[in-house]
This record gives sequence, C-alpha cells and structure tokens, in this order.
Amino acid sequence: MRRQVSVLVAVVSTAIVASFVIPLLLLVQTLAADRGMAVASQQANTVAVVVSSLHDDPQLATLLQPTLTGSAAVTSVVLADGTVLGAPWPDAENDPSYQRVRKGEAFSVRDATGGQVYVPVLVDGGVAVARASMTSGQLSEGVPLAWASIIGLGLVLAGLAVIVAAQVGRQVSRPVLAVAATAHRLRAGELHARAPLDGPPETVELGEALNGLAVRIEELLVIEREAVRELAHRLRTPVTALRLESENVPDPESRAELGRLVGLLQAAIDDLVREARRPVREDLPAACDAVAVTAARVAYWTPLAEDQDRALRVDLPHAPLRVALGAADLGDLVDICIDNVFAHTSDGVGLGVTLTRSGTSAVLVVADDGPGFADTPGKLRRGSSGFGLQIVRRVLARVGGNLRTSAPGVQGGRVELTLPLRIDG
Repeated sequence: MRRQVSVLVAVVSTAIVASFVIPLLLLVQTLAADRGMAVASQQANTVAVVVSSLHDDPQLATLLQPTLTGSAAVTSVVLADGTVLGAPWPDAENDPSYQRVRKGEAFSVRDATGGQVYVPVLVDGGVAVARASMTSGQLSEGVPLAWASIIGLGLVLAGLAVIVAAQVGRQVSRPVLAVAATAHRLRAGELHARAPLDGPPETVELGEALNGLAVRIEELLVIEREAVRELAHRLRTPVTALRLESENVPDPESRAELGRLVGLLQAAIDDLVREARRPVREDLPAACDAVAVTAARVAYWTPLAEDQDRALRVDLPHAPLRVALGAADLGDLVDICIDNVFAHTSDGVGLGVTLTRSGTSAVLVVADDGPGFADTPGKLRRGSSGFGLQIVRRVLARVGGNLRTSAPGVQGGRVELTLPLRIDG
C-alpha cells in the first residue's frame, strides 16, 4: 500500500510540477527574445532620430559611428542616396524588407537566424532605412541557465513530494501492518492477541472484525473442549464397569485379553482427557526450539538413569532447531520414547538421545541397548500396550512428521522421530 500511495503521489506531483515548469520555460524563452528585440528596436529608433536630425550634415557618418557601435544590435543605415553606413547590407535594393520600409512602414521580423527591426526615416532627399539585427544566440541569451535552474527546482520539488508521499504512505499502511501482525500472531496460536484500533475508519473496522473473530474462535474452542471433557468423563463409568466384569471371566486367557483391551481403552480415554485439559492456544500451529526442549526432558530423566546404572548418551546440536510443534507436545513425545526404554528394558541397559538436522527436518532418535522390538510382526514388547507410540505417530502426522522404529528382532531398540522445521519462525 505504501508503495502504491508513493507512486500515485509522485505521478500526481510530477504532473503538477510539469504543468507549471513547461509554461515557465516557454515564458522565459519568450521574455528573453522580447528583451533582445527591445534592444534592437531601441537601437533602430535611436539611429533613426540621429539620421533624421543630421541627414544633411557632411559629418553624419562620423557623428553616427558611436551610436552604431554602442549597442549589442548589429545596425545598418541606408541613406536616401543609397549610401550604407554601419554594418554591411549587401544588395539592399533587392531586399523585400528594404522595399517595404522604403514605403514608410516600420516593422520587425523574427526567423531562425534571429530578429531584425526596420525603421524608416523621412528626409528631404527621400526615405532612409535603419535596420538593427540580433542573432538567435543573442535572443536566447541566459535561457539555458534559466531553464536548468527551473528544471532543477522542479526536480527538487518532485523529490520532496515523493518523500512526503512515502511518509504519508507509511502513516496509512502502519495500522494495516499492525492488523496483519495480529493476524499472524493469532495464526501462531496467540489467541489473546488483539489488533490495535487505530488509523482510518476502514482500518479500525478491519481491526474490530479481526478481534471479534479471535474472540469467537476462542469461544468455540472452549465449547469444544468442554464437550470433549464431558464425553471423556461419561466414558469412564462404563469402562470401569467393563473392567470389573472382565475380572469375573472364568477363562484366564480370555480374562487377560479382555483386561488388556480394557486397559487400551482406558489409556485412550486418559489421553483424550489430557488433550482436553490442554490450554486452548496449544491446539493451534505452534513452534519451539527442539534442542532446548529435548535438553530439558533429558535433564529430567537423568537422575533416574543414574539410579538404574544406565549409561545416558546425549548428542544435541549447538544451534537452535525450531520445529513446527509446540513445546508441550514435543516434551510429551520425548517423555514417551524415553519412558518406553525405562519401562521395557532392564536396569543397566544404556540409552542414547540424538537430535540432528536433515534438510528441512529435525531428526530425533531415542535408542537403547536392549533386546529390541519383538521379532514377531504385530507382537508387542512384554508389558507394552503400544499405545504410547501410537500417540507419537498421531502427533507427528498432525504436523507432517513421521515415526520409524527399528526392525523386529534387531538387537537394540531404535525410535526415530522426524519433525518439519518451522521456516517462517
């Protein structure tokens, strides 16, 4: 917007300056030519007065010489007897202008070569003719300098207009940019962000509409969360009853299988409640420094690893890695992966946590020195429900990441999490 306003004002101001400059240039040229012609006219009339007064004086040529040479105009005088005084006038008798003046007409002529002023002088012997000439250079004397000054002043005025236009455009666009910045903050999950109500009425109306939209989104998310929490709590009672009923099944294998399935269902409900209790803003696209979050979670598990005599290997980059996932979600994923190692391997089994950058993704690897995953496809580790890795896989899929585990039967478990980097910050 600022650029468009600046360009518009620059075009308008340039047109206005040009509408004044061009006529002024023409006026300067005309005034300079008129000034030169006035000099020629004055010279011709002065010579005519002298000739009229002293036409019969034998010393006329001598007396007239200072007058003829005392002006910038080139002056010629043709006496009644045909004698030419002053500047040469070749073939004057055949000059149409000379013949016209001999008839008693005074006039001036301007052409490409300059300008001439003709004045007739009536004497006793007939008509004498006085001609004063100015070259084109004399008629335009001082015009280039005046033109350069006027054009320079016009350019300065146009430049000042552009600077003022840029300031005006900045004043107009600043409120709009503030509204856009608020929209970006809302997209990043800051539902408390509100646009400042400043600027033109249209911008104020836009800010009010955006603020109203943010309030409405927050209300809808709260309503949705309440509905999810209510549903989760309603499911707890039948699940508890189902668990009690499964304990009364006489067949041990069936009872164990039912118990495992009920446990999975209970874990799913617990996860649903946990998600519903998250702050509303964490549902929206977020970002965090994966290095800082991973380091914090590793530090949390380090005391337990020391108590169980587990060697904990950590390899994290020095530079931050900003991923498209909230800090709370990433912390949960790291906890799930590390907790699986502690839960499904014996004391003393070492583990490692590695975070690297690969192209536009961050790769987090949690590996252990244990027996690895079950060698039978679909079979879970002993004491494992597999639900933790399902949560990890679901969260990663939501942000465009993925989860890979080591092949069944391979010594040493390995869980690899790929998370896309947040390029836009």
